Amino acid sequence: MLSSSIKLTECPRDAMQGLHQFIPTELKAAYINLLLQVGFDTIDFGSFVSPKAIPQMKDTAEVLQKLDLSNSKSKLLAIVANYRGAEEAVQHQEITYLGFPFSISETFQQRNANSGIAEAFDTVKRIKELCGHTNQEVLVYLSMGFGNPYGDKWNTEIIEQWTEKLVNEGVNIIALADTVGVATPKQIKDIYPNLCAQFPATEFGIHLHATPDAWYDKIEAAYQSGCKRFDTALKGYGGCPMAADELTGNIATENLIGYLQSQNERLELNLVKLAEAMDYSSRIFTK
Repeated sequence: MLSSSIKLTECPRDAMQGLHQFIPTELKAAYINLLLQVGFDTIDFGSFVSPKAIPQMKDTAEVLQKLDLSNSKSKLLAIVANYRGAEEAVQHQEITYLGFPFSISETFQQRNANSGIAEAFDTVKRIKELCGHTNQEVLVYLSMGFGNPYGDKWNTEIIEQWTEKLVNEGVNIIALADTVGVATPKQIKDIYPNLCAQFPATEFGIHLHATPDAWYDKIEAAYQSGCKRFDTALKGYGGCPMAADELTGNIATENLIGYLQSQNERLELNLVKLAEAMDYSSRIFTK
């Protein structure tokens, strides 16, 4: 597995969810089973959301049944957007984390989950209580964590205020999400260490989007800011449909691994299985 200091989350769910052509359940499961053998800390494998909203994820429960967890130490993460989705997710004890996208942009929260920020915060509290009965954990994504394209008020104080509210409700893991790829290295260096200092008992991760030529500076800024928890996707598949630049997508896992290796981080990954997964991905993400 990975060294204890660095946690990599591989995000096939984020990579696949926007594809228009439905990926057969067997293919999804085979791909994720390869990823489970690589040695990632966590696999963001699916989501329990409305099939009308995200048709690609309508078979998440079926995919889960086909996953072989017997020889993997990777934990599973599923995204939920409301309490109903959480109720479904907690039925599956194989899932460790329930990821909830909590936007500090009122406009995006409405667009993404059909609820306002205040209602979403209440949902987080209810999901947290639910997980308290199932020994699962809520992971909150602070989406639009580095700005938004909607003109909603945004500043670091808003981030800090909502982070404090979430921490006070017992949320232990928070990921700053650069939803539309607008984060700058300076922003990352300003925001990330400050939150870590203010809330030392909270584990902060980062979920960055970037154009292919901008990933390095963002990853370097996050790493130099002390980030130890990264979300990425093989070959940079996926992205945010709200981004103005169609090239803005997930940061490629192989690029992150290369960077961390250049910093002499000990990554105990099965590189043979990583290569197999990268090769297999061409069957999933066909042009």
